Amino acid sequence: MLPELFQFAYVPKYEDAIKYLAENLAEKEEWDWSTSTEKTYSILKNYIEHTFRKIKSEEKVVYTTDNQYACFNTGLTTSNQEEIFAFFEKLRTRKEGASAEFCLKAFLKKSDNLLLQYFSSNLPDIADYFTNPELLIFNPKNTLIPDIDHIICDNISRFPDTMKNTDEAEVRRRLIGSIEEVKKRVKSNYKLAVPQYFNNSIQLLLPLNLTAGSPNPDLALVVYKLNDKTYSAKTCLTIQMAYNNARLIVKPQSDWLKP
Repeated sequence: MLPELFQFAYVPKYEDAIKYLAENLAEKEEWDWSTSTEKTYSILKNYIEHTFRKIKSEEKVVYTTDNQYACFNTGLTTSNQEEIFAFFEKLRTRKEGASAEFCLKAFLKKSDNLLLQYFSSNLPDIADYFTNPELLIFNPKNTLIPDIDHIICDNISRFPDTMKNTDEAEVRRRLIGSIEEVKKRVKSNYKLAVPQYFNNSIQLLLPLNLTAGSPNPDLALVVYKLNDKTYSAKTCLTIQMAYNNARLIVKPQSDWLKP
């Protein structure tokens, strides 16, 4: 099924628009994985498409009174902290069977004359991912209880290749050891936990180092608040999955979660 952005709008030059947004308009950051051999801006595409879905669910797509133009706040900013918006124009003719009523014309900064011509008094707000800021911070006084069986059985395909054919007891030993280690680390440094947005809720991500001698985490443990005193962890993500989810809220400022 098409992402909601492409159900809403025809995007004839999406690759060019994304490239311009990444290289000429938005504040500089890494929008491709370090393993990529060419620039495809896959992280930025994921961000824009998921942001639009959230914006649409919050009814924050804004239209002109004649319904000929529309825009939404991307949540991105320029290097001078100007907000960036996606600007759409109504299609004059629609393809038969297509749902799209608009066409993406450009990504524009807040001061752009074209944007101000139609939306100067009605600029939309950014997506709202949380109402309780406390959910963004790990409370070191709380207990963290992982569901080891569930993590292994449902996520073994996400583990390092070197562990996929390893004896189950060894996988369990390494997983328990890495969780115990990160539990100690996060108690002394709560900022180690990175918030992510997934399935309409805020969760926290913790790094799991499963490969001996490697300074880089292999997986991200997904932690959610069960009650006021307990965190639960029932799944883990690859680093790419974790970064995509975390980037929906804000660019992760961590030493371990990077593209």
